[in-house]
Formats: sequence, C-alpha cells, structure tokens
Amino acid sequence: MDLHEVLPGLHLLPLGISNAYLWRAAERATLIDTGPPGSGPAIRAALQHLGVPPEELRHIVLTHFHDDHAGSAADVAGWSGARVIVGAGDAAFVRGEQPGPPPAFTPAEQQLHAVVAGDLRPAPVCRVDREVADQDVLDLGEEAVVLSVPGHTPGSIALHLPASGLLITGDTIAEHQGQVVLGPFNIDRDGAWRSLQHLAALDVEVACFGHGQPVIGSASLALRRATDPFG
Repeated sequence: MDLHEVLPGLHLLPLGISNAYLWRAAERATLIDTGPPGSGPAIRAALQHLGVPPEELRHIVLTHFHDDHAGSAADVAGWSGARVIVGAGDAAFVRGEQPGPPPAFTPAEQQLHAVVAGDLRPAPVCRVDREVADQDVLDLGEEAVVLSVPGHTPGSIALHLPASGLLITGDTIAEHQGQVVLGPFNIDRDGAWRSLQHLAALDVEVACFGHGQPVIGSASLALRRATDPFG
C-alpha cells in the first residue's frame, strides 16, 4: 500500500476504490473508515509499517454504512478490539438489522457506479459500540467533533479536529480530476448539498475525502468552490 502522510499523525490508506485514514495522537490510534470487504490484511500491514500495534487501535469511526467504507469494519474490530463508532442514522444498517436505502442515481452516476462499484461485495454485519449525533465530542487523543451530514446516507457523519484545522468529510465531498465536488451516489441530493455547504462554512486548512486526494492548505476556500459535475 502506498501510504501517504497528510499531516503529522494522519495517514491516508488507499484501499482500492475508497480511502481510509489512520489518526494517531497521545499513543492511541483511530481508523476512519475501513475500505471494501477484504481490506483487513492491508490495514493490519499498514499499522505494522507505521509501528502501531493492533491493541493501540482504540476506535473505528465509520463515516457511513456503504460497503466500500464499512466493508472491513467487522474484520478489523475483531482482531484489534477497537470500538466501532457510527452515526446514529446508519447504525441499524451497519448492524444488519435492516437494509440501507439505495442511492437515487443521476444518469451520470449510474454509469460511474457501474464502473467503480460493479464488483463490490456486501459489507459483513458489524457490531456498533457507540452511536453518535451532531456535535458529539470524541476523545481521539485530540478533540474531534462529530458533524451530522445527512444526504449521502441518513446517518453520514464528518469529523472536525479544530486544533489541527482538519476535516474528514466521508463521501459528502470528494475530489475528482483535481476539483472538489459533491460526492456522488446520494439518497438525498439536495440534503447532501446542504451538508456540503455546512462543512464549507468551517475554518479548516486540511480536508480529507472518502474518494480522491486531500486538500492541504486553505481547504475551506476549496470547499466553498465545490461543484456538482454528476448532477
């Protein structure tokens, strides 16, 4: 895996069609998203490469329930013992209590989805140790504020780490061909756009997305210039 240090303490883990992020502070580690099913060995190898023992992984934060982000949560939680944290609106889907709602595809998204997710396997059922809501605060070695950003899924969340000027957006926002864009495959496109605007109002220097490359430096400005090429 080609690990990328976004900023001190934060590494991007490219896991096929999606990104996961490893945050490490105060001798504890947090994994944000887990990639598609089968990503567990790559995640474990990345931890080993970075000198992070499995028992140091305290939390797994899932930005939403989709298979390319929650696909390896059960595996990683099993071998690490990490607590699984999910937005309350998506928790039932992660636990397998009911199927998650499908996206309302635009024509452009229908074509894109067939290309990028045609072979994606379903995520195994995973326990949820904590359901979170808007403005909940997580102690990840540094204070992280949970932001509710519905639209991509009912319970999509983002993480804001004010002390580091860092925002992790999940799939509400993406980077595509060098541009910051509204993430595709939403259940509620208007709601997702409102969530994007909410995130763009924050004062952040670094923004990390579920798909595409991070924006490092003046991220708030880049978010405010986001477009919707798949609409």
